[in-house]
Amino acid sequence: MSALYPIPEGIGAAASTRVSNELGAGNPRLARFTAFIALSIAVLESITVSAVLVSSRHVFGYVFSNDKEVVSYVTDMAPLLAVSVILDSLQAVLSGIARGSGWQDLGAYINLTAYYLCGVLVAGVLGFWVQMRGKGLWIGIQSDALLQTLLLSAITSCIDWHKQARKARDRLSARAVET
Repeated sequence: MSALYPIPEGIGAAASTRVSNELGAGNPRLARFTAFIALSIAVLESITVSAVLVSSRHVFGYVFSNDKEVVSYVTDMAPLLAVSVILDSLQAVLSGIARGSGWQDLGAYINLTAYYLCGVLVAGVLGFWVQMRGKGLWIGIQSDALLQTLLLSAITSCIDWHKQARKARDRLSARAVET
């Protein structure tokens, strides 16, 4: 899983830089187009990786062990891994767009709230109280990723790109006066 995350994280970082540059240059349409393209790439990448993981789920476990129990467990967990890839990819890119749009504080609040109020709570309940063990813990953490993705999607869809471009230009003008 950790080998897969740098791809969407890189797309999110690139989107953050490009969105902020376009907003600072007074190009709200290009900033919006950049966000759309970054999300499109993330969707294609995550669906492709997830499809490969699900289609190879019966042999994927042999990467870790020849033990039938381990292979069976990995086979059972592969669909959760596929969902994780999709949600983590979208969340990483949406976080990058929020950073590039100047909404770092809102993104941080969403991250903290979703993780601690939703993810940890659901993971604890499913993993220990319902006794789903590892699967319950993973589902709980994915509930966090789902909530983050939904909230960041709502924010991104509500961005007034022209207003954000004006705010970015105002910040640049204020800095120019200071120096």
